[in-house]
Amino acid sequence: MHSFIRTASAVPKLKVADCIYNTDEILKLIDEAHKKDVKILVFPELSITSYTCSDLFLQSTLIEYAEKCLKKIVKFSANIDMFISVGLPVVCDNQTFNCMVAICKGKILGVVPKTSIPNYSEFYEKRWFSSADDLVSKEISLCNQIVPIGSDLLFAAENIKNLTIGIEVCEDLWGPIPPSSYLSIFGATVIINGSASNELATKNEYRRSLVSQQSSRCICGYVYTSAGTGESTQDTVFSGHSMIFENGRLLSQSKRFSKDSSLTIADIDLELLANDRKKNTSFMGSLRKTCDSMSFRTVKFNMEENSLSDFYREVKPAPFVPDNNHMLNDRCEDIFNIQVTGLSKRVTHTNSKSLVVGISGGLDSTLALLVAVKACDYLGIDRKTVHGITMPGFGTTDRTYNNALNLMKALGVTMKEISIKEASIQHFKDIGHDINIHDVTYENTQARERTQILMDYANKEYGMVIGTGDLSELALGWATYNGDHMSMYGVNGGVPKTLVRVLVKWVAENENLGDGASEILFDILDTPVSPELLPPDENGNINQKTEQIVGPYELHDFFLYYVVRFGFSPEKILFLSEKAFDGKYDRETLIQWLKNFYRRFFTQQFKRSCLPDGPKVGTINLSPRGDWRMPSDAVGRIWLDEVDKL
Repeated sequence: MHSFIRTASAVPKLKVADCIYNTDEILKLIDEAHKKDVKILVFPELSITSYTCSDLFLQSTLIEYAEKCLKKIVKFSANIDMFISVGLPVVCDNQTFNCMVAICKGKILGVVPKTSIPNYSEFYEKRWFSSADDLVSKEISLCNQIVPIGSDLLFAAENIKNLTIGIEVCEDLWGPIPPSSYLSIFGATVIINGSASNELATKNEYRRSLVSQQSSRCICGYVYTSAGTGESTQDTVFSGHSMIFENGRLLSQSKRFSKDSSLTIADIDLELLANDRKKNTSFMGSLRKTCDSMSFRTVKFNMEENSLSDFYREVKPAPFVPDNNHMLNDRCEDIFNIQVTGLSKRVTHTNSKSLVVGISGGLDSTLALLVAVKACDYLGIDRKTVHGITMPGFGTTDRTYNNALNLMKALGVTMKEISIKEASIQHFKDIGHDINIHDVTYENTQARERTQILMDYANKEYGMVIGTGDLSELALGWATYNGDHMSMYGVNGGVPKTLVRVLVKWVAENENLGDGASEILFDILDTPVSPELLPPDENGNINQKTEQIVGPYELHDFFLYYVVRFGFSPEKILFLSEKAFDGKYDRETLIQWLKNFYRRFFTQQFKRSCLPDGPKVGTINLSPRGDWRMPSDAVGRIWLDEVDKL
């Protein structure tokens, strides 16, 4: 359902060389995984025998019992709709191979031997095992079945779109070019790795990084399972470190050093992986260098999709904002530095004598002002180079007006106040508009008057107008065309609204701004988002709250992320939003604002088609010169029709 496939890393309790005990534990985990609707289940390498048998691998009794126990597992799987991979030693071509065996519904699909055989430090595998490169046969008789054997096997689900599984074994991942690199290029979307990686101080961090990087390079789901504490502790200790990654993102990992059997479960998004591969045109470019010398055999199997009655995957309600404090600090520092550096370069290139910013007392103009001030600090020029202009109009409240003045004073910039009321009234007279009709003409007149003031003032001061509009406003078209939509450099154009707030808070807490500036910023953070183009209410408070008109920005940023970053359908985005905002918004509300997002996103493209320059700061950008190219007259009918059907 929705292209999610449930995967699990299984770490069974083991006894060294006790195939019977180990198999019973494996069967228990298979049964547990089946009850949780797991579709891909991965056990550690040599899980039937245990990894630390040493010279017992030369005993025919151990080899024979391993196959008998495999046969029991195969029989047990007959009525289970699951792809299972277990590890055992397999004899073929007068050699013994360390193999992962793929099983589905009572059938052995194939046998994949380990390619890279470690023989250094605590590892001594070449004493017992040969590499897959030494294999001669293409097929083998195992458990009374004739099955393919080799490292060139891909396992493709016939009735689950985008599901092809590739297998590598432990040390294979640690080489300079892991087999999974080739498996992915030739079609594998999910890589599974049965491993037995012993623990050393901080090795788990390196191992996690290795799996993360490989899943990212291969744009794949990566299910990694490692041997647990039941292995021999004669010279090494194993922790059962297991993890599941998706294109570099950790979905789930085990608690290490557990004495009991464990399952680590996560739902991998196959559509996400397929879309990212299509988007990344470099991915298949590697195929041309290898297709002449390599080929893979595809083994097909049948398996049903997950029902997703539950969901083993975190869906963050704020995808642009890290929930880890350390990551959040690093993200904010990077973004702010990108904004400051971009503006500094533009100032140097244009030899601007001033930076002109319209200051409303709202979040967006505040962030733009902070960037401008820090650009001056970065360039070693006086903050007075920044000209902050507050332009009170019909909707300006005392709170935002005072915050604008106080912030400019605290930051030490050049301050100027120019009211737009009289100019707007004269314009209403010129065009014959009734000032008492508070329609789009009433609102946009004020926005364009402000922009005209900023542009002309910048000309007068030999400077440039710094844009304040953010990414979320660009997505919704929540800007007046040739009004606040326009500037000479848009520093916030790549920053979504949910991140603007976080950035302003980060600057308030971490940057040296000036006496009292941080306190003013915190009050601005508490102010409702508004363009303040309509008169205040009877109590003098903001009467025009943006989120009551276009919808909550946290929802629109969520929709924006999954529409632009992954190209998901409205149905899937609704499904994800129900998971992310469970208990906060009901389905009807989510559909209402999702439809509004699509409607505005398509109809407002003409504003994005002529955006001013501005720096990209994250994975999503709507610049027509960068990440998003869409005709201004594109029609959103099929998306809106799908929303209506929801």
